[in-house]
Amino acid sequence: MKNLLITIVLLVLVAVAVVQAVQLNSLKESIASGAVATSTGSSSSSVSTQSGSGTPKSLQDLPQMVGGC
Repeated sequence: MKNLLITIVLLVLVAVAVVQAVQLNSLKESIASGAVATSTGSSSSSVSTQSGSGTPKSLQDLPQMVGGC
């Protein structure tokens, strides 16, 4: 009985790992195609990059020094 319970728990953990691997692969493909949107509260904005730089526009607009003197 104890071995059966351990086997069932192990199978459930493997199933969860497989589902997460599929979701991660899907997320990677969405990021690669640029179809990812970020959401903050009730508004959402698309993550856009400038051609060639690879850095999102939102990060390029940050000041050079934050909180310094």
